[in-house]
Amino acid sequence: MATLLIADDDRKITDMLRRTLLYEGYQVITAADGQEALAQIRAHQFDLIVLDRMMPGIDGLEVARRVRGVDATPILMLTARDAIEDRVAGLDSGADDYLVKPFAPQELLARIRALLRRVESPNMPRPLAYADLRLDPATRETRRGERRFDLSPKEFDLLSYLLRHARQVLPRARIIETVWGEDFYGDDNVLDVYIGYLRQKTEADGESRLIQTVRGVGYVIRE
Repeated sequence: MATLLIADDDRKITDMLRRTLLYEGYQVITAADGQEALAQIRAHQFDLIVLDRMMPGIDGLEVARRVRGVDATPILMLTARDAIEDRVAGLDSGADDYLVKPFAPQELLARIRALLRRVESPNMPRPLAYADLRLDPATRETRRGERRFDLSPKEFDLLSYLLRHARQVLPRARIIETVWGEDFYGDDNVLDVYIGYLRQKTEADGESRLIQTVRGVGYVIRE
């Protein structure tokens, strides 16, 4: 079942949403402000983010902008402000949908299901991104910022797997089993060779390194 982040500074709303979503079978993590929301996003891989627009410190609009800078996780923004310009600002910040308070829990659930269906649709593969590195499974296009580069099929599979688990340290054996298959009996140094290929292509214009080595364990995409 999908894992959701609920970020709202109103404890009553957070508790209500948490109970409702847990009852529906979702895994739920909560945050009380924008700073905590960003920390949870760095620590977990969410399938959807429910984000209050008006939070102390870092507000929902800024959280949405920062999320959009690194990945394409669907965002449902909640707000008590329903003017057209407020809706536009929310959507322009990177939100995928916008729900005005007060709302019925049934409507919230329906919108969450719709956003998750959009992501999970086999006809619309979800673009993958971290920092300025982007990969589109539908078009097989890869970019670092505005620079486009080409990958071999195996390089593409490897980078896709790393991006799907961005910020997670992946053991060598798990990467090889997933990308090369359970029946692969070759030298596991092939992984190091392909990581080298990916680094050459993703850092060709002097960009910062995103594919990091975790000695004795494996690899991770993180800044």
